[in-house]
Amino acid sequence: MAAQITGTEAQNSSSSSLPLNGRVAIVTGGSRGIGRAIATHLHSLGAKLVINYSSSNSTQADQLASELNSFENTQSKAIAVRADVSDPEQVKHLFDRAEQEFETQAHIVVNCAGILDSKYPTLPETSVDDWDKTFSVNARGAFLVSREAARRLRRGGGGRIIAISTSLVGGLMPGYGAYAASKAAAETMTKILAKELKGSGITANCVAPGPVATELFFAGKSEETVKKIAEACPLNRLGEPKDVAQVVGFLAGDAAEWVNGQVIRVNGGYVI
Repeated sequence: MAAQITGTEAQNSSSSSLPLNGRVAIVTGGSRGIGRAIATHLHSLGAKLVINYSSSNSTQADQLASELNSFENTQSKAIAVRADVSDPEQVKHLFDRAEQEFETQAHIVVNCAGILDSKYPTLPETSVDDWDKTFSVNARGAFLVSREAARRLRRGGGGRIIAISTSLVGGLMPGYGAYAASKAAAETMTKILAKELKGSGITANCVAPGPVATELFFAGKSEETVKKIAEACPLNRLGEPKDVAQVVGFLAGDAAEWVNGQVIRVNGGYVI
């Protein structure tokens, strides 16, 4: 379900008063779902945007970049760049394109690329191939993107590495063994990275969404299952991509300078 770009988000994006004005943000997995909402929100806050996508999502990524660039008052350009986050050379190319296009180092990286096995197998039923595929994107991809960000983000203040995890790391739901384990690896890595970046002015945090109404969430679930999950939330609803995007927007800005090495669960109380 594509995030809608509202007039409120889009208007006055050229204003120097916007919190991310002049900063460059790279959003992996930015063509759809939560990633799309994050990309749209960061652009509304003034960021110049690099929308990363996989080979199967080129149309969605190009469409989003076109929409964001169509607003008359915006000086915050958006570009779409294809890269497989599990390939170190392609991740390097992603950062190269950002620097070439905007003639500066990136300031913000949001690693939102991720996959989930919609068969929801128990651990004994999980094939080695499916396990490796999940870890290739969710853990290896998070490592490669975070490593490149740590090496190449602008230092001295304003640098932000934000990894999108999942509240399932705390929820421990059956059927999500590989997915939750891969995200737990990314969370641990991000916490350590925050300490390793001491003195750089770069912070590293995770945002861990609960059930959010996206294509990834709905895949393989019956209407009854979706209803039960929504009813299990104290707020009696699924999350929306914007619920997550707004938290990421906060972490990306100067107001979050003192937030570092944290995992912020955004789930309406579904997992505490």
